[in-house]
Amino acid sequence: MLNTNHSDLKEITSPLAEDFLLNNHIAKTLYNQVACKLPIIDYHNHLSPEMMLENRRFKNITELWIRDDQYKHRLMRINGVSENFITGNGTDEEKFLAWMRTYPKTLGNPLYHWSQLEIKDIFGPGIDLLNDDPLKIWDECNALLGVEGFSVIEILNKWNSEILCTSDDLLDPLEAHRTISNRESKITVLPSLRSDSILAFGTEGYLQWLKKLEELTNIKITDLKTFQEAVKKRLDYFQEAGCSLSDHGLDSGFLFSNTTDKVAEEIFLSVLSNVTLTREEILALKSNTLSFLGVEYGKRKLTMQLHLGAQRSTSSRLKNIASKFGGFATLGDPLNIESLCGFLDSLETAGHLPRTILYTLNPTDNERMATLTGSFAEDGVRGKIQFGPAWWFNDHYDGIKKQIIAISSYGLLSSFIGMTSDSRSFLSLSRHYYFRRILCHLIGDWVDKGILPADFEVLATLVTDVCYTNAKNLVTKGQI
Repeated sequence: MLNTNHSDLKEITSPLAEDFLLNNHIAKTLYNQVACKLPIIDYHNHLSPEMMLENRRFKNITELWIRDDQYKHRLMRINGVSENFITGNGTDEEKFLAWMRTYPKTLGNPLYHWSQLEIKDIFGPGIDLLNDDPLKIWDECNALLGVEGFSVIEILNKWNSEILCTSDDLLDPLEAHRTISNRESKITVLPSLRSDSILAFGTEGYLQWLKKLEELTNIKITDLKTFQEAVKKRLDYFQEAGCSLSDHGLDSGFLFSNTTDKVAEEIFLSVLSNVTLTREEILALKSNTLSFLGVEYGKRKLTMQLHLGAQRSTSSRLKNIASKFGGFATLGDPLNIESLCGFLDSLETAGHLPRTILYTLNPTDNERMATLTGSFAEDGVRGKIQFGPAWWFNDHYDGIKKQIIAISSYGLLSSFIGMTSDSRSFLSLSRHYYFRRILCHLIGDWVDKGILPADFEVLATLVTDVCYTNAKNLVTKGQI
């Protein structure tokens, strides 16, 4: 039987503990003297620039903490909570209480750690999610949200945020980013291009999307060439607004087929005529357009992010209830390495392979992704191909460790760009500190085992580069 009087055990293992996950002196010193003091460079997220521009204040803790958090929604569904108290018509208090009934069931899941860290770092260590009365927590957090220090920008400052890169559609207005960055002394908010809509050939609403592209660019789209000219004009707009990264969600089953402009032109004319495309035609047109975009990114020194391996087509019922972004995707098939290499090789052959960050949702691809960081290296360019941080279902304790170990074993950890939140929630920036604790824990363990030198200056430089410097240089200078 567990002795419940072991307060020292709680101090070591609780997310409320200052030394949480820090298993030895080296880990504690690296985290407390180096990692936790570094500003956040969040180079990929889905935060709302409009909410930052407005400097939104939240009515209650549900609005801030639960409403947009698909991770919490997913676990609530697994725990049997009615959708009415997740995304339905339940009150915010009912939704909060539904999550608090689920929270004690999350032991072993990263949300057990994340949730407590989110609350502790913003509202203080006095709130214990596991043991305090939920209604007391509801009242305490709501009271704090009503006072100075808890608006969106103030919360971002509590996280020590320096640069935030939001995900923006090609047609989105970007004035908010510049206004926020000019107004705020500590935070720079930059757009990044989410390019999925460009490649959405044959989907419902695509012709309407093209119509809006015409209106924004004053370019009549009559063929593939004018389509590309209109896209390039919007790329210019993004670059002028400070954009330095693009992103593609290529999902499970990504295939690439080197397709000529002549073939792509014929297929694109079918798109304009609203003709239903075959699967082969969609693949050919997507491949050609992806190559066109990759070359444009390379010319403009934009870093290309590729998110691979998500299987988003699962429950039609949940999609209809909670939208396609409702948090019910799953891991897809392992990567088709031949297609990915073929795509990257086509860009390199054209002389315009951009800096690239590769993310995988399927952890069986870790080693393949890590080795690819050395397969398209370029003279004088440090860390050109990146194996991105553990993503989505993988950014838990084991997943983060395995990704760090893979990049260390097959590439250079010192060139790695570290963590990003990839989140819609302003409290999810806590994941940077979760990652930093795990990184310091792993380094400390390696020092204990004699794998790394017990040289604080060397280790501190490594931690600083991975957690801050590399990502900042990538976003601001286009280099590492």
